[in-house]
Amino acid sequence: MKDSIRIKPHHFVDIITEYGAGELSCEPSPSGHALHLVAAQILRNRDVLLVVELGADDICEPCKHNINGLCDDTIDTSYRPQAPTSKREYNLLLDQRWCRRLSIKQGDELTARHFCERLRELAQDITDIYQEEPLDLTADRARNVNQGVKRFLE
Repeated sequence: MKDSIRIKPHHFVDIITEYGAGELSCEPSPSGHALHLVAAQILRNRDVLLVVELGADDICEPCKHNINGLCDDTIDTSYRPQAPTSKREYNLLLDQRWCRRLSIKQGDELTARHFCERLRELAQDITDIYQEEPLDLTADRARNVNQGVKRFLE
């Protein structure tokens, strides 16, 4: 087990969101990414050190879409036509927004608990972060983030 986890801000938020919704899967992904392993490590140790990464992180590392550190995957834009089709571009946009919101930057180190505390304090209205997505989906996401933060910090 690693002493720290390199993680994109939106990946941590996704873990907390799925945890809040009761949908966090600990099963391997067909694409080979390590979300299940990283999520399990974070849930086992709320004080694990996270290192903010805006490029390929520990979740991306084993993914079949990680080509020399760059994601070659695309996203479904049918319900978010304003989003870039490149997953790498869209995720970077989300990560930059989360960094501004949470006052974090590439290379910053904080525990998973501290990251969650920042989410509790600063992630009430997230429509500006997920502005390409329909408001109803963002409202569901916000509820799940808040529920995940509450569960994580209990």
